[in-house]
Amino acid sequence: MADDIDFTTGDAGASATFPMQCSALRKNGFVVLKNRPCKIVEMSTSKTGKHGHAKVHLVGIDIFTGKKYEDICPSTHNMDVPNIKRQDYQLIGIHDRYLSLLSDTGEVREDLKLPDGDLGKEIEAKYDATEEIMISVLYAMGDECAVAIKAMTK
Repeated sequence: MADDIDFTTGDAGASATFPMQCSALRKNGFVVLKNRPCKIVEMSTSKTGKHGHAKVHLVGIDIFTGKKYEDICPSTHNMDVPNIKRQDYQLIGIHDRYLSLLSDTGEVREDLKLPDGDLGKEIEAKYDATEEIMISVLYAMGDECAVAIKAMTK
């Protein structure tokens, strides 16, 4: 009976999301819309009907893809909020469209793709100009993506 338990994965048990009442959400906060982590860009509340609840209309932009999502839910209901972690890395190289990043602890990561669009072009241009830059990486719900760059402070 106890032989079929698998302990090979070491997970801290932290959930990817946590619940929050709809009425407690705020603009520029984060929420899960259609199973995607989104930043709230627009929010409006309707009045209660004869027998109903006040409804909250949310508009969010996916933090990884930039796609727009909308949802309406009663203000008393709970919605999932993604646990978001941001970490800065120093850029030490670009190989085959993958970033080579150095963390504060001295660990090197080479598994993060160069982002598409303007940010990717800007990272490549600054790297080619041998500028020292920091890359901000955002983690949420098992996804990760380089979202911003800033000049290194000496």
